Amino acid sequence: MDYDIKLEKLTRSFGDLQAVAEIDLNVARGELFGLIGPDGSGKTTLIRIMVGLIRADRGKAVISGFDVASRLFEIKRNIGYLSQRFSLYPDLSVIENIRFYADLFQVEKGEMRRREKQLLAFSRLEPFSKRRAGALSGGMKQKLALCCTLIHIPRILFLDEPTTGVDPVSRREFWDLLEDLRNRGTTIFVSTAYMDEAARCDRVGLMYDGKLMAVDTPDKIPEKYPYHLLEVVLAEPVTKAYLLESLPGVRSVQVFGDRLHVGVDRLEAAGDRIAEALEAHEKTRPQVKEITPGLEDVFVELIK
Repeated sequence: MDYDIKLEKLTRSFGDLQAVAEIDLNVARGELFGLIGPDGSGKTTLIRIMVGLIRADRGKAVISGFDVASRLFEIKRNIGYLSQRFSLYPDLSVIENIRFYADLFQVEKGEMRRREKQLLAFSRLEPFSKRRAGALSGGMKQKLALCCTLIHIPRILFLDEPTTGVDPVSRREFWDLLEDLRNRGTTIFVSTAYMDEAARCDRVGLMYDGKLMAVDTPDKIPEKYPYHLLEVVLAEPVTKAYLLESLPGVRSVQVFGDRLHVGVDRLEAAGDRIAEALEAHEKTRPQVKEITPGLEDVFVELIK
């Protein structure tokens, strides 16, 4: 298999803080890989090492066949990087921003005209080509930033939480664009804090405290959940969680909106036991059912 990203024991510290801890990872050509983790888990540091913005203390990163430590110039010609705060120029129009970045990447004029038409159509920004970037919505700004990142047709695309703060409809449209790019053969490495976005990736990595705790396809990650999982629907779940934590066989209790996710060692009688404990306190019997763990359930348990 051809790999566009190969990381071996990649490590980076800032003083006493180890931001990236011995990461081993391969990402295949044409793969859409999602990196999930909370703020401070090391996602941004890892991406910045791969695109050559900071150096690793130890280990090796090979991107598109070139070692980041010695062949950075060749790598930059093959990658696109969309940071958390991509620098659009608010006083320039949509098309002027795209042409500016085309000049930065030394795209030939005739080729630039062809690519800008493709990108405007691809991102559905063509009706807004003359609008100033500063007047765009958050979702449209991210689409424009993606166009600017793609103007030189990179082989590998790195995106650092590209949809943070973007409305749900725009987030979905942005991910439709990413999947379209993947289908055209672009390798994509994207970090995200949204579990629904991670589910759209070919594979995901769960990162916490600088470490990759699990890497697999989104449908395989739930198999790493160590218990059976029950869902309890009831009013005021936060105040009821403590009632269940001391029950025999209960190993985990997490609040998910208006319900509790309860991890148990055994299913036999666990649902009745939980329902009875809550009924004695609430005078009503809550709904309890077995469910399949989600990415967030697994992530919380691995952190614990």
